[in-house]
Amino acid sequence: MLTNQQITEIKTLQEICEKDGGFQLKLNFDMLENRSGNLKEDFFYYKDGRLIGFLGSYGFGNKIELCGMVHPNYRQQGIFSSLITSGLDEAKQRGFSKILLNAPAKSNTAKTFLQNVPCTFYCAEHQMKWHQTDLIEDDRITVRPSVSSEDEEAEVLLEISGFGMSEIEAREMQKMISEQSSEQKLIIEVEGKIAGKMRVSELNGEAWIYGFAVFPELRGKGIGRRALSHVVKMELAKGFPVFLEVEAKNARALTLYESCGFKTYHSQNYYEYTK
Repeated sequence: MLTNQQITEIKTLQEICEKDGGFQLKLNFDMLENRSGNLKEDFFYYKDGRLIGFLGSYGFGNKIELCGMVHPNYRQQGIFSSLITSGLDEAKQRGFSKILLNAPAKSNTAKTFLQNVPCTFYCAEHQMKWHQTDLIEDDRITVRPSVSSEDEEAEVLLEISGFGMSEIEAREMQKMISEQSSEQKLIIEVEGKIAGKMRVSELNGEAWIYGFAVFPELRGKGIGRRALSHVVKMELAKGFPVFLEVEAKNARALTLYESCGFKTYHSQNYYEYTK
């Protein structure tokens, strides 16, 4: 479990790196602040008592993502190479079948570093922010907290149909979210029947929507747009700006989010480690 001081040090280093590079790092603070303490997931590099390098690892089902940073004044000294080696070794020991290296699309430093790492481009992910637009709701569609075993089973099925996970991976994902995340798990219902799901994280004055999925047979009926509109309104009423993430190759989801007023403002690239 990370201490409050460690979290503060990570945020301080993040601000320095982002200001210097003009990009945004994906450090998943919702997960960092809810570490279980049983796994080696975070790697630190200090110099003279000051944090100058950090790497976080984030497991999702059968895959793990690695994202890190080094203070601009201490780069090209082998610090990140040391951190990434430790992160990769731990990921291999834990048996993940897919290791993804995350880098902001605008980071030239990351691109240069990755040229010397055995990896191939995997996908791009857009980070989107909601901008004022008309939102459509429908009284037949409700969004409520996930509270029952039936809800949990539906979430597993939606991970499988929406994100291509196996059943084992989907159940591991749900277990990880329950144990290591403070995200709200929400169920979408249409006339009392479960139609989809999403998660919402409220952290550092922002609301982020994750894991949004609707059962395949119910897609294209406007359910997703109305459910998303409901949640956006709900978070706006609390005073939160609303954000979400979507893979660039997911054209259907990208079109849906844009129709609801979301616009891309940052992009992340993922590279699959191949050694």
